[in-house]
Amino acid sequence: MSGHKNLGEVDIRFQDGKRLPSTARKQARQSAPGDVAVLLLNLGTPAAPTARAVRRYLAEFLGDARVIDYPRWLWLPLLYGVILSVRPRRSARAYAKIWTAQGSPLLVHSRALTEKLAAACSNDGVRVALAMRYGEPATAGVIDGLLADGVRRLLLLPLYPQYSATSTAAAFDAAFAALRWQRRVPELRSIGDYHAEPEYICALAESVEKYWKLHGRGARLLLSFHGIPARYVRLGDPYEEQCLTTARLLRERLNLADDFLITSFQSRVGRERWLTPYTDAILAQFAADGVGHVQVLCPGFAVDCLETLEEIQIRGREQFLADGGERLDYIPALNDSESHVQFLRGLIRRHVRGWLGGGADAGA
Repeated sequence: MSGHKNLGEVDIRFQDGKRLPSTARKQARQSAPGDVAVLLLNLGTPAAPTARAVRRYLAEFLGDARVIDYPRWLWLPLLYGVILSVRPRRSARAYAKIWTAQGSPLLVHSRALTEKLAAACSNDGVRVALAMRYGEPATAGVIDGLLADGVRRLLLLPLYPQYSATSTAAAFDAAFAALRWQRRVPELRSIGDYHAEPEYICALAESVEKYWKLHGRGARLLLSFHGIPARYVRLGDPYEEQCLTTARLLRERLNLADDFLITSFQSRVGRERWLTPYTDAILAQFAADGVGHVQVLCPGFAVDCLETLEEIQIRGREQFLADGGERLDYIPALNDSESHVQFLRGLIRRHVRGWLGGGADAGA
């Protein structure tokens, strides 16, 4: 396997003892001057809805041992010999269905959220930057830019409400790997999850209530979270428990019956057993049971992306209607909504307490 690059590691190149500049460094110059910054971390996206761009992205994503933990000698030949020969074309077609004039929805929404949060945090003396675990803007380049601009205290905030090693820890890995090469490492704090934060639950409830006010209430509300292999939970990943806690708190906040709000898990791949119940199976069961109108919310996604827009809003709806259902509505992610921005601002203010003067602490 020596011919394969270890895609779970950050690619670092040097010239005259210094890291080469990256276009991602520009992403660090988002907001207020000062030595305190928060780095929003999201999954990432292909640069274009083409098989070539998707292949590059999937090689980095699926090559990460946090995501697929099979032995490298077993997994990498399968990845490069089979999966990356077939899946990029199929995935590119899916991306093409949701691609916008501004680019990938995940990147567009993440940037919009970052800009609004940067404006909200500017009076607190905290700058805000965005980085992706896979693709651009790359985590290493953004961190380079922040440190070059004088940041000495850095808060890492993965945009994953529920913690999983496959997402949150993978984002931390990229940040820690980038800092490994810094001569002066900043003071560092990190937020592992916010799945049960009251303001987060309120923001979700508010989005559902606003949607109901505009479009009416369906016969069922399905909360669809991204799945992970069930084996990962047995090994200690708290993701399933945190997803169920989010669902319970939202059900209580909206005062809904247990049989009205249902929780499921989507996006499974391969033959290994993933967290159940599966979203596609639940939708098929709803149709078979005569549940005509279903609404779907995906609380595990901070912003809309391929998994929400193509997998649920397009394919999920098509499946539900083909199985005999009458209507499936997708309730958008929190994206750059005011409630989302204000929740994240409050979360940040709480975690940077002590790094700033009274401004960040006041009212936190």
